[in-house]
Amino acid sequence: MLFAKASIFPVSVEHMAGRCKALPRIRLLFPRRRLTGERIRNYYCYMKRNSRLSAVLHALMHMAEREAPMTSDDLALCLDTNAVVVRRTMAGLREAGIVQSGRGHGGGWHFARPLADISLLDIYNALGEPIVFQIGPATEMPGCVVEQSVNRVIGEALKDAEAMLMARFAGTTLADLAADFRVAAKRCRADTG
Repeated sequence: MLFAKASIFPVSVEHMAGRCKALPRIRLLFPRRRLTGERIRNYYCYMKRNSRLSAVLHALMHMAEREAPMTSDDLALCLDTNAVVVRRTMAGLREAGIVQSGRGHGGGWHFARPLADISLLDIYNALGEPIVFQIGPATEMPGCVVEQSVNRVIGEALKDAEAMLMARFAGTTLADLAADFRVAAKRCRADTG
């Protein structure tokens, strides 16, 4: 088994071939050694992660830093995606009353209400409440008492964790996120001279 430099995750055959698009190509410590054929299931490569919330927050922070509305093309450049994807996503936020759009010269996306009035929970809900956790109960043997017991314990833990996360989302506004970004940007500018 090969290990990537500065990483604790085993490197699979897909990583060696550069086929895993979820992670950048990485340099191997032992590039000439062959794998044994055993494939490592790396979470970052095999399990699709939903990053829509993160991407939308990224776009909204760019909008918060601009004085003027941003077009879908501008936001697409910020997110390294297609403007059609931006329009589809922003349409859901418009329906939820988070953003508005203007047409024509000087048009684009802008906030429908103050940043302090928009919580992360509002945005999460506007995105259709994506699944929070990739893990869940087993369904192979629903009649098995052991499986039922395991599923009950896992289900309760996930429910509690999701409730905590939603409470945190509800208590965090875009104004809080923008303030955090400004502090981080100021620190970054100070570090680079």
